[in-house]
Amino acid sequence: MQSSQPAILIQVERAREELHQTQKRYGFFTHPKVIEQSMILDELLNQYQRKRLVN
Repeated sequence: MQSSQPAILIQVERAREELHQTQKRYGFFTHPKVIEQSMILDELLNQYQRKRLVN
């Protein structure tokens, strides 16, 4: 399982950057697209945390 952690971290960083860009594009945090991207990032972070707890 260790080998999958770096891939997840890359996905987390990409999702974080996409969240930042989406927020800049729409100008506020309550826009549905920003919330959607935030939820994607949350899920990736949850996956990463679960994998860390298993190992």
